[in-house]
Amino acid sequence: MDIVYIRGLRIETTIGIHDWEKRVRRPLILDLEMASDVAQAAATDRIEDALDYDAVTKRLVREVSANRFELVETLAEHCATILREDFGVPWLRLSLNKPGAVGDGVDVGVLIERGEKPA
Repeated sequence: MDIVYIRGLRIETTIGIHDWEKRVRRPLILDLEMASDVAQAAATDRIEDALDYDAVTKRLVREVSANRFELVETLAEHCATILREDFGVPWLRLSLNKPGAVGDGVDVGVLIERGEKPA
């Protein structure tokens, strides 16, 4: 199994359950690992044969920044669904970090895996 990864994707959005959180935009940090067979892309050297991490990044930034969520769990599932359905990712590991959510210097979030991990 090959992995395409994106680390440290910072996206500004409105997220949280508290009234003050619903009025401000704050950064979230996403780290992704996505199963992808890179052999075809390596053989052809064509982006059409690859999991286009630029397209993935742009789609997630657009989707996350344009919407509002209360829970990081909901947002993580939403991102995983986009990756699996729109980009055909069979397996992924997604970490969603909400820096400072419970105090300065404290990072909290979720780490989810979805799909079947290819051998």
